[in-house]
Amino acid sequence: MAFKLTDYEAYDFANRRHIGPSPREMADMLKVIGFKTLDDLIDATVPEQIRQKAPLDWGPAMTERDALFHMKQVASKNKVLTSLIGQGYHGTTTPAPILRNILENPAWYTAYTPYQPEISQGRLEALLNFQTMVTDLTGLDIANASLLDEATAAAEAMAMAKRSGRSKANNAAFFVDQYCHPQTIEVIKTRAAPLGIDVTVGDPADLEAGAVFGAIFQYPGTYGHVRDFTDQIAALHEHKAIAVVAADILSLALLKSPGEMGADIAIGSTQRFGVPMGYGGPHAAYMATTDKLKRAMPGRIIGVSIDSRGNKAYRLALQTREQHIRREKANSNVCTAQALLAVIASMYGVYHGPDGIKAIAQSVHRKTSRLAKGLESLGFKVSPEVFFDTITIEVGALQGVVMAAAVNEGINLRKIGNDRVGISLDEQTRSETIEAVWRAFGGDMKDDSEANREYRLPEHALRESEYMTHPIFHKNRAEAEITRYMRRLADRDLALDRAMIPLGSCTMKLNATVEMIPVTWPEFGNLHPFVPADQAAGYLEMIDDLNDKLCQVTGYDAISQQPNSGAQGEYAGLLTIRGYHAARGESHRNVCLIPTSAHGTNPASAQMVGWKVVPVKADDKGNIDVADFRDKAEKHGDNLAACMITYPSTHGVFEETVTEVCALTHQYGGQVYIDGANMNAMVGLSRPGDIGGDVSHLNLHKTFCIPHGGGGPGMGPIGVKAHLEEYLPGHPEYGTAVGPVSAAPFGSPSILPVSWAYCLLMGGEGLTQATRVAILNANYIAESLKGSYDILYSSDAGRVAHECILDTRPLDESAGVSVDDVAKRLIDNGFHAPTMSWPVAGTLMVEPTESEPKDEIDRFIRAMLDIREEARAIEEGKIDPENNPLKNAPHTVADLVGDWDRPYSREQACYPKGAFKVDKYWSPVNRVDNAYGDRNLICSCPPMSDYEDE
Repeated sequence: MAFKLTDYEAYDFANRRHIGPSPREMADMLKVIGFKTLDDLIDATVPEQIRQKAPLDWGPAMTERDALFHMKQVASKNKVLTSLIGQGYHGTTTPAPILRNILENPAWYTAYTPYQPEISQGRLEALLNFQTMVTDLTGLDIANASLLDEATAAAEAMAMAKRSGRSKANNAAFFVDQYCHPQTIEVIKTRAAPLGIDVTVGDPADLEAGAVFGAIFQYPGTYGHVRDFTDQIAALHEHKAIAVVAADILSLALLKSPGEMGADIAIGSTQRFGVPMGYGGPHAAYMATTDKLKRAMPGRIIGVSIDSRGNKAYRLALQTREQHIRREKANSNVCTAQALLAVIASMYGVYHGPDGIKAIAQSVHRKTSRLAKGLESLGFKVSPEVFFDTITIEVGALQGVVMAAAVNEGINLRKIGNDRVGISLDEQTRSETIEAVWRAFGGDMKDDSEANREYRLPEHALRESEYMTHPIFHKNRAEAEITRYMRRLADRDLALDRAMIPLGSCTMKLNATVEMIPVTWPEFGNLHPFVPADQAAGYLEMIDDLNDKLCQVTGYDAISQQPNSGAQGEYAGLLTIRGYHAARGESHRNVCLIPTSAHGTNPASAQMVGWKVVPVKADDKGNIDVADFRDKAEKHGDNLAACMITYPSTHGVFEETVTEVCALTHQYGGQVYIDGANMNAMVGLSRPGDIGGDVSHLNLHKTFCIPHGGGGPGMGPIGVKAHLEEYLPGHPEYGTAVGPVSAAPFGSPSILPVSWAYCLLMGGEGLTQATRVAILNANYIAESLKGSYDILYSSDAGRVAHECILDTRPLDESAGVSVDDVAKRLIDNGFHAPTMSWPVAGTLMVEPTESEPKDEIDRFIRAMLDIREEARAIEEGKIDPENNPLKNAPHTVADLVGDWDRPYSREQACYPKGAFKVDKYWSPVNRVDNAYGDRNLICSCPPMSDYEDE
């Protein structure tokens, strides 16, 4: 049959990019489901009463060339100056091998959170390196991998101190060093207010240790002071209070570590370890603590365990902190880490090693010393006397003149008060930069790096202990060596560049290459978050345009881009509702109704804003039990603050009672929070703001194509109705009355070009088609697997939304095959397992997304059908119930070539029907022993002999 151009007209606006199945394949899939057209399927799936009236329309979709040209024009409106503002953000150089082989490599940025450890061994090792580097530099016992930014890490440390401290002042105040970065102080205040924590900001010299349950100190301080907090920490410990140190990680190569001062917790940012400033993020924050506090630490921790053959294997440790288990009793609602950025920072440590890190720190300090000496020669008073990389200069009435002169030299300095200027140098600072700063202050000198090599570090705080002694930080000096190391780690993982990742509710869709290209443009990557607004005109134009499009998508009136994860978006949304109630004199409203099927971060977020969580039952079909909801709304009516619901439901169904639930909440004075996790089933078809939502967060790392990066970065902006707009999170840099939830004004803006490009490339019509095809793909899987697996929930019309739940519990009853067995057998087939045991224990929730072509979906279907037949062989007594392909999965190359005494063939073990024959993915380890890892908690790099044994 001759090729016809018309075959592709139906989705030409997608440019063969985001829509996986061709029109012909869609027609074939529709036949299987029993529909003639895609319109018919959508009409049968999405209730008429919630359908949006007008189509999405912001003009025609752009071609790749036009989109990149347009984005470059906007990006060029940003003025990229050399920013010496400091305040926790620094210029840094991403080593070229790391830039090309990790940041720009889909094998790293398209991976999912390592909940399936067997297929995550590469990034788990990289994150274990991160933890080891952090524990060494901070002098503490254990670190996580990682948190969102330094300010939120500080707030998490405050909450951790409140939980862990045994001070008699446990209900009193938390002390904050007045020399902490301003954004850190403000985020701490935001987090403290709903929890009833008083925040005392003051000079550490005036600390009353008996009056607080904990304290945080900045090291070095935001204005450059380097203080040894040993005495203050000892005083805190006398009163059983907790000491936190926010430490610049590069300075710790030269300065006494927080652990050596006696600190209980250390936090900070690893941004200056090779991660561009990006106008504020994303960057990986770190947290380290003592062994006795490890179970109170939020975030993810990588641990060392063994597999079923006794070989070393990595995994996520301390799993009991997961929000889905602890819900409102969770330590935190932290869900997204900054895994990709932590990997970059860890590779920066591996690349440079301890000697290189120390050399960079020494160079930065010597440059700062030369700068200070020159300014002093010009007659300016420079403080402090001793410093690491930051100085403060008294300029009096000349402040405006100096700042303007610096900008004319292409340099941003920090305005402090009305009479001082702050300067922070970094590894990118050149002699020309120092000379330009001197000119801004009226000097005309040449920088002589050889003649001026003095140090102005405090003698009492110099570091004497070793760090980064593990061989992993010493063996990758040559570029060939580290490039091969990164490649080996990537080859151990399974990411979207290899296969479909059909995770329910996680929306692992295409992160198109063209959308990723602008992220590493210097116009987006090299801006400090606190530059003057006129230098960020391109960023502000992009954010405004993206916000306008997201308002049209959601039906809301305003968007805040500040939350830098979905969990942060939940928290910010609930804070917005809380502020609204308080402004109306209804601060007593503190009850939040949450369905039992809700995401685990929902109740944790409600707890963090000081609310009481009241669970609402689900009915036999998995929908919200409206009668139970009505009873509880009425019972708590006077105190009802909000309800939190997910739409479509967590069970993958468009519930027709959603408008009734929203109306009941409003009837009793509450606000409706609609979790945006499942927006990929709504875009262009239904808007949360139209069906009764007052606020929603959007997972840009799901619906709008920002890659997951192995567990972060993410963005969770919130949309609100007009009556809530004035209560959105603000930022001190913009003089707003409402406090911030993240360190930077716009969260992690350097990844927003991905979502913006997605909207430009697809247009409103394309985004709507993406939603329609996501629903098609999910229904095709559900229909194809019916009879072999029960589809747990569907609408009255028998349809699912964009995901479906496969019930594998009957296999456990008939054949002893657990949901874990099915998940691990899918690894042999070359797939990441769907979401396991959530929202229903013992089931798999499958979401194929619109990106997956029919061939890949069919391969998954073959794999699931083959697994069912293997279970049937157990049921019929044809194979040993304990020694079979399902129980022994995943199978490795060592299994294939080693001695074989199993009652099934090597071919059946290693080449099941879903696996590729030539491009077979091999799990690097057998099934990981989680129980062993919990009993033997090791969270830093194992000895080098283990690597040599491999």
